Amino acid sequence: MNIQSSLRALRTYAVLLVSLTLIGLSAGVLYALTAPVRYSTTAELLVIGQAQSVDGAATTAELNLARSYAIQAVGSYVAIIPSSLVLQPVIDELGLPETTAELAGLVSVSAAPASTTISISVSDGKPGRAARIANAVAESFATVVAEQLERPSDTRRSIVRIDVIQPAGVPTAPSAPNRTVALLGGGLLGLAAGIVIVVLRTVLDARVRTIEDATEATGAPVLGTTAFDPSTGTQPLVVTGGMTGARPESYRSLRTSVQFLSPAGETPSYVVTSAGPGEGKSTTIANLALAFAETGAKVALIDADLRLPRIADYFGIEGGVGLTEVLAGRLSVADALQRWGRGTLFVLPSGTVPPNPAELLGSSEMARLLADLREAFDIILIDAPPVVLVTDAAVIARRTSGAILVTAAGKSVIPRVRDAVTNIENVGAKVLGTVVTMMPTRGPDRTLVGAYGYGDGAR
Repeated sequence: MNIQSSLRALRTYAVLLVSLTLIGLSAGVLYALTAPVRYSTTAELLVIGQAQSVDGAATTAELNLARSYAIQAVGSYVAIIPSSLVLQPVIDELGLPETTAELAGLVSVSAAPASTTISISVSDGKPGRAARIANAVAESFATVVAEQLERPSDTRRSIVRIDVIQPAGVPTAPSAPNRTVALLGGGLLGLAAGIVIVVLRTVLDARVRTIEDATEATGAPVLGTTAFDPSTGTQPLVVTGGMTGARPESYRSLRTSVQFLSPAGETPSYVVTSAGPGEGKSTTIANLALAFAETGAKVALIDADLRLPRIADYFGIEGGVGLTEVLAGRLSVADALQRWGRGTLFVLPSGTVPPNPAELLGSSEMARLLADLREAFDIILIDAPPVVLVTDAAVIARRTSGAILVTAAGKSVIPRVRDAVTNIENVGAKVLGTVVTMMPTRGPDRTLVGAYGYGDGAR
C-alpha cells in the first residue's frame, strides 16, 4: 500500500474507524464506572547489614562485608514477605478474614537491583485498612528477620536489621480504576482494532476500485469511465436525440479515445468484452455505437454474445434473426442488418441461440463477414460474452483490431481481470484499452462524471 491508497482506505472506512473508536471509549467508560475502587499505600523498609566484631570496633572490610550481605539478602526477602511466615501473624493481629493466600494477593513487594530498600505495597477497597495491613506486614517481617531468619546462635547481634524508614500512610485518592487511562486505553484499542481491520480489508480486497487499479490489472490505458446510476437498467441508451449531461458526455469522451486506437485509413473493428458478467459491456458498446453514429460515421454494431444477447432488447428491435443465420448461410448480411432510426447505425442482432457459439464465431464465415463489413462501414463494434467464462470473445478478438475490456469499479476482481487479458493475448490478440464502469459518485473514489448526478450502472 502506498500513501495515496492508504489515505483513500482511511477515507473509505472513516465511519468504521470512528465507530470502533467510540466503542472502545464506551468500553473504557464502562470499565471505569463498574470496576471496584482500590486504594494503594506503601511502606518502605531498609535492610541494614551489621558488622560482626569481637571488640566492638568494626573494620572497613567488616562493614563492606555486612553491606554486601544485606544487598544479597534483599532478593530472598522479597520472596519471603508474601509467605505465610510473615502474613499469618498479620492476620492474627488484625483479625483479618482473608487466608494467607488471599492476603498475599493484596500485597506486592519490590526492590531495586543492588539496593537495600524494600517497598511493601497493599491495595484494598478501604484506605485505612490498606495502611494498617501494609504497616503490619512491615512490622511482622522485621520481627521474623530478627527472631527467626537472622537470629545469631551466640551472644553476637544479628547481622541484619530491618528498619521502617517510611510507614504506610492512609491514601486520600483511589489508585484504581484510573479513569483517564481507561478512557484513553479504550479509545486507542478501538482505533487500533479499526486500523487493523482497514488494513486487512484493503490488502485482501482484490476488486478494481480506481482507474489506477484498472490500469495495473490490464496493463492497458483507461479509455474512459462511466459513473454508477441505478436507472441504467430501465434506460440503458442515453446517447440519443442529442441528449446532454454527464452520462452521454462520458460515452462521447470514450468515442474520442477509441478514435485514436487505430491508424488512419483502416476500418477499425473492436470486440468489447469483460472478465465477468454484469460489468456493463453491453450498455457501454450500445452507447459507444450511438456516439460514433452521431458524428456521421457508418457504424455496424454486432451482437456476438450468442449466449445471453442484450443488444436487440436495448434498441427495441427483432433479435430472432441475425448473426447466427448469417454465419449458417441461411441469410445474407444485407438482409440481417437493421438500420436503427434514420441515422448511420446498423445493428446485427444475435439471432437464434446456437449450440456451438465458439465454433461459429471462430469460423471462416465470421472472417468473411468482418471483411465484407469493413468494405461498407467506417467502424465495427462487436459485443462478446465475458472472456473468462467462455472463449468466444478471444476467438473473435484475433480477427479484429483488438479488444476493449470493460471493468466495473467495486465489482471486477483484479485476478480475474488479469486472466481476461491473458486469455485474449494467448490467441495473439491485444487488449487496446479499458473502460471503467460503475465509478462511485460519492466517497474518496468518486468520479467527476458523477458530480452532476448522472452515472452508469451495468448489465
